[in-house]
Amino acid sequence: MSLLVLEEIETFYGASQALFGVSLAVGEGEVVALMGRNGMGKTTTIRSILGLTPARAGRIAFGGKTVTALLPHRIARLGIGLVPEGRRCFANLTVEENLLASARRGAWTLAKVVDLFPRLGERLGQYADTLSGGEQQMLAIGRALMTNPKLLILDEATEGLAPVIRQDIWAAIRRLKAGGQSILVVDKTLSELLPLTDRCCVLEKGRTVFSGPPPVFTRDLQDRYLGV
Repeated sequence: MSLLVLEEIETFYGASQALFGVSLAVGEGEVVALMGRNGMGKTTTIRSILGLTPARAGRIAFGGKTVTALLPHRIARLGIGLVPEGRRCFANLTVEENLLASARRGAWTLAKVVDLFPRLGERLGQYADTLSGGEQQMLAIGRALMTNPKLLILDEATEGLAPVIRQDIWAAIRRLKAGGQSILVVDKTLSELLPLTDRCCVLEKGRTVFSGPPPVFTRDLQDRYLGV
């Protein structure tokens, strides 16, 4: 069963069209990779899902409910957790306060987030702006998980992080998948992304140009749509 469905989404910034009929789906327990070169519409697709830049045409459904015209806070309450590009932690709050600020009742608790990211447990009393970039990314993921989402969206999950921290983030994502978490992830590290992905969706100039399982996303297609 599909948890999230986008059908022929068209999104604009003012008079400028950014998405031209984007379609994708994320099933229960699936990890779906949203890929494409910079500026091809990945973040706009996420913003459309969340209602931050509402689609003018097409349909977005979540959990069987059409959400295309809903306000962002209502969409979030249905069970979508976002880890935004750039992390955007609350700088003047501690790690613990960042996590508790977004908490909703469910399986994900402070203790469970600390188990996933032990570094955060060592820094619960530190302010977010004193953390390294990798620790802030862990905090952003933990904060999203504290909302107990049905779908977790990761926008540029490991961009700009040191290799050792990237490995920690990928290990956490693998644990989340093993636990049945539905995930839509944007990332450029194909060597880590493709082995844990159930399906790939590739955008080019605001259009869906490929959708399928990783084995079908051949090296030639990768070079065509993702190469420099």
